[in-house]
Amino acid sequence: MANAEADMPTAEAPRKSGLKGLIIGVVLAALLGGGGFYAVWSGLILGQNDNEETYAAPVVPGLPDIGFVPITPILVSLGPGTNAKHLRFHAQLEVEKAYLKDVEMLLPRVVDVLNSYLRAIEPAELEEPGALTMIRSQMLRRAQIVTGEGRVRDLLIMEFVLN
Repeated sequence: MANAEADMPTAEAPRKSGLKGLIIGVVLAALLGGGGFYAVWSGLILGQNDNEETYAAPVVPGLPDIGFVPITPILVSLGPGTNAKHLRFHAQLEVEKAYLKDVEMLLPRVVDVLNSYLRAIEPAELEEPGALTMIRSQMLRRAQIVTGEGRVRDLLIMEFVLN
C-alpha cells in the first residue's frame, strides 16, 4: 500500500487553459496575413513587370465609319392558319458611310424585295422560336443582293410585332 500511495498525487495540479498559445497563434496569423497582403498589393509577389505602366488607360478602338438607313415600316396581312392577323415590321440597314447615298437611292427596291419576302413566308413559320434569326439573315442577304456586295453590313430589326 505504501507504494500505491506514492503513485497517487496528493493534490491535483491545475490544468493550463492554453489561452496563451491561442493569443500567440492569432497574433502570428494576423501578422503573416497582413505581410502577405502587403507583398501582393505592392507587387513584391505576383507583381507586374517594372517596364509596364501600372495605371495605363485602356486603348479603345474608334467606332467604324458607318451610317444607318431606316427602312419604311412594312405592314403585312397574314392569311388564315395563324393566331395573328398582321405583321408589323420596321428595320434599319447598317451601311458604310461611303455607300450611304447609294443605298438610300436603292431603298425603294430594298423595301420591295423585303415586302415580297415577308408576304411569301408561311404564317406558321413566323411563330417558331428561331424564326426571327432566319428571317433576319434571309432579308439581309436580299438587301445585299439588291444594293451590291459590300454596301450593306447588317440589317437591324427595330420592330417585329405579330398582332
